[in-house]
Amino acid sequence: MNWVLVIAGAMVGAPLRYLTDRTVQRKHDSVFPWGTLTVNVVGCLVLGLLTGAATAGAASSQFQLLIGTGLCGALTTYSTFSYETLRLAEEGARLYAVANVVASVVVGLGAAFAGAAAAHALWG
Repeated sequence: MNWVLVIAGAMVGAPLRYLTDRTVQRKHDSVFPWGTLTVNVVGCLVLGLLTGAATAGAASSQFQLLIGTGLCGALTTYSTFSYETLRLAEEGARLYAVANVVASVVVGLGAAFAGAAAAHALWG
């Protein structure tokens, strides 16, 4: 049954990643990968919230599989982040490449901590 939960979450997460990425990227006339940064930060926020909820006993292991492993696993994308960073560097946009790495790590960690703090405030 666990694998069904992961698949169900991924069935929502993967199209959500694609649609969010395309929507965000279309709104920004830039080579910077705003769409990938957005899905990764949102995934970090959701995973932080979920982890905090689980720690407080407010989220079951099945819910963690559905949302954490399935949805967030398909929503976020380390491979695309890596590829886009490499592409930026190869095309001479090294400042954008560095900014992508720094923003992804700093904002992603911040989102995860914010999600965990929000969970603590809600379910303490």
